[in-house]
Amino acid sequence: MIFLSFSARADEPLDLKLFALNYYNAMTATQAPNAGAKELEAYLALLTDDIGNQHIPYQPDDSRTPDGKKQMRKGISFYLGAHTLFESTLLHTFVFNDTGFAIRYKNYVKGIHPQNGDDPQVSRINE
Repeated sequence: MIFLSFSARADEPLDLKLFALNYYNAMTATQAPNAGAKELEAYLALLTDDIGNQHIPYQPDDSRTPDGKKQMRKGISFYLGAHTLFESTLLHTFVFNDTGFAIRYKNYVKGIHPQNGDDPQVSRINE
């Protein structure tokens, strides 16, 4: 599950359910076999520069850092195009008042790991 919390100021209230759907679509586009810089930048455009990220076991701490987006760009860039198959289904969107949302989704992934050449096949529900 991915949970995002934030504050925003605008003339009109932000539709968090729609934003969550846009976030999910942008995030999963970065995992497609043909994903490139265009998909990555569309996803990163939704995030603040000081985004915190957690990717267990590699990043156990999700604290915000001034260069969070820069680090995320570097990390995702390493894996762009590594999947030979990526399927994802959005299962649930949870909206918390007007301050945050969480998404629950499942995915099925095949690909070649760019570091060790392994051919992992993963199916999971992200909670």
